[in-house]
Amino acid sequence: MAGATTEGDIRLYDDEGDLLLSTEHAADRVTLLPPARSDTSEGRSRLRILWGQDMLRDLLDSRYRSVICAVNDVDNSHGIIAQIVDLLATSQWSAKSVTSYAKMFQEATGLHAASDREPYILKFDLDSLLVIAMLRPKGKDHFTLQDFERGMRTVVKMLDSRRERLPVAGVSFLGARSNRLLDSKGHEPTFERVLRIMHESGFRGDVYPAPQMWRYGNVGVFPSYPFPESLDRMRAGGF
Repeated sequence: MAGATTEGDIRLYDDEGDLLLSTEHAADRVTLLPPARSDTSEGRSRLRILWGQDMLRDLLDSRYRSVICAVNDVDNSHGIIAQIVDLLATSQWSAKSVTSYAKMFQEATGLHAASDREPYILKFDLDSLLVIAMLRPKGKDHFTLQDFERGMRTVVKMLDSRRERLPVAGVSFLGARSNRLLDSKGHEPTFERVLRIMHESGFRGDVYPAPQMWRYGNVGVFPSYPFPESLDRMRAGGF
């Protein structure tokens, strides 16, 4: 048909934008791979991975009612929770008051609930947003994978049947300065391991990769989890 647009004719930008925005030498970029198939019947069973999106901007634009992150009882000035409480117009919290509350809670549970299993989950109501914060276990400078798994299962219980707390997003818990997530060898786990724990805990919200992860343009990434079965077949030596 005359005038029809073929795939090769599609352009992304006006004027010379396509030529000017070549990614060949870009430091921060991702190579997004399509999912194996579009199956709407599985839509509720997956995690969306928001590559390249600005989490703080999305929170300020009220795209979510709840956000999951980490908190500690020592210093949160370098954590994302500090940026959230400082930038959100309806917030009456500060990084200092968040830390004071976490310390008070930690001391109280140390006296009255010492046998309970950490990590505890703290909630900060910012009116337009609920911050669901995983409290780093007392006396530790990081979360273990076991801590993270227990914490995520508690978070999911808090979200269950609470539609007023949805939609919800979570950080990746990787690349953190204040509240690191480490495996048994003292290393950060893979992003896939983090997603697996989140998914197996029952979490079905959105996940924002750490900004440092935008620098792996040489490795293909998927927009959702679970990943396509073809990845496991390739790892096993198949195609």
